[in-house]
Amino acid sequence: MIFILTIIFLILGLIIGSFLNVVILRLNSGRSLGGRSACMSCQNKLVWYELIPIFSFLGLGGRCRNCQTKISIQYPLVELATGIIFGALFLKFQDVFFANTFVFSFTYFYYAFIFSLLIIITVYDLRHKIIPDSLALILGILAFIGLFLFKTDGSFEFYPHLPALLEFLSGLLIAAPFALLWLVSSGKWMGLGDAKLAIGLGWMLGLSRAISGIVFAFWIGALVGLALVIFSKKYKIKSEIPFAPYLVLGALLVFFFKLHLFGI
Repeated sequence: MIFILTIIFLILGLIIGSFLNVVILRLNSGRSLGGRSACMSCQNKLVWYELIPIFSFLGLGGRCRNCQTKISIQYPLVELATGIIFGALFLKFQDVFFANTFVFSFTYFYYAFIFSLLIIITVYDLRHKIIPDSLALILGILAFIGLFLFKTDGSFEFYPHLPALLEFLSGLLIAAPFALLWLVSSGKWMGLGDAKLAIGLGWMLGLSRAISGIVFAFWIGALVGLALVIFSKKYKIKSEIPFAPYLVLGALLVFFFKLHLFGI
């Protein structure tokens, strides 16, 4: 039963991931989020069997059926990542699913929306080296609302309450060092978008877990940067590396695996 339900939610994630790709590619491009998808090269409208998450990419050999242009690996990766996260969310809250379907539905779709936003932010930052203010604002608003509705003790269960002062301040305290780095370096060391993203992550995870997530983000970023220096001929020390993907990855580790370095 658990396995079947996990697969169902994973498939839901694959479908949502396909839509997230549309948002990532069309956001701030002047194009509507509606309308049929088309090849980015030849503008040929895609038929239904070209829109099946992951399987269409594999079946077409990673190329457009019409012009044979290579399809970006972003498409299946975003779909797969979204599918895995949606399946993992069910596993995290499975006990709530069997105890109270309404609470589960509300909790699940709240965090599903949050992580969908984080996926969009991650890939958009990788593509454009910027975090859209609109996405950071939506994340911040949702995370602030979540302060009143969910625990930040690692379970993240539905728990309506009046947040403590430290919970209110967690987003701002997490964002402050990033904003300071941006200010001192005039944007050379850190983008202001990272500070805006950190506000939402701080409110969503709580102060101590958000700090843990940031530590993991810096560790992973350092390892990736070192690997790029050693193995990539094109990479240079001064190359710009978007930090949002590492912040999001650190948040994922803390949220799903309850990795907690500090007992603040």
